[in-house]
Amino acid sequence: MIFIGVGANLPSPRFGPPRATCGAALAALTAAGIVVERCSRWYRSAPVPPSDQPWFVNAVAEVATSETPAEIMAVVLRIERDFGRRRGVPNAARILDLDLLDYHGRTSRPGEEPFLPHPRIQERAFVLLPLRDLAPRWHHPTTGVPIEALIAGLPKDQVAEPIAPASGLFGTEWS
Repeated sequence: MIFIGVGANLPSPRFGPPRATCGAALAALTAAGIVVERCSRWYRSAPVPPSDQPWFVNAVAEVATSETPAEIMAVVLRIERDFGRRRGVPNAARILDLDLLDYHGRTSRPGEEPFLPHPRIQERAFVLLPLRDLAPRWHHPTTGVPIEALIAGLPKDQVAEPIAPASGLFGTEWS
């Protein structure tokens, strides 16, 4: 299974509010040949680390592709740029954030890019909760720790709340 995290907390001049931008990004993945097979519920999540920036909208998509991890990263970085993301300050507010979280359970060797699984996957409620929607039996590829144990170990100050589901593709509304 291949999982991509999607999130945003700033409106896009082109696509509108963060949830609509995230939905457009999922469509852009499919247009680029990375087929979105399923998508978790949408979550409203507090910024990590805590700050006064707007809350995020997040989900996790299960995708299918014959692309390598490096090729997927090239696609997601291009989509982020096309949507207006400008990288600068770490953990800054953003129009769009796409992360390759897991690629068939592969683990990277030191220095290998992209690093798999995502290096902070086990530390983020806004990743683990939507990932559990899609893969409730998922285990961290490096440590073998089950997702439920990872969720139980999250810091209590991390807040990620499901947004009421709406009808649409994969049982969620993309925009």
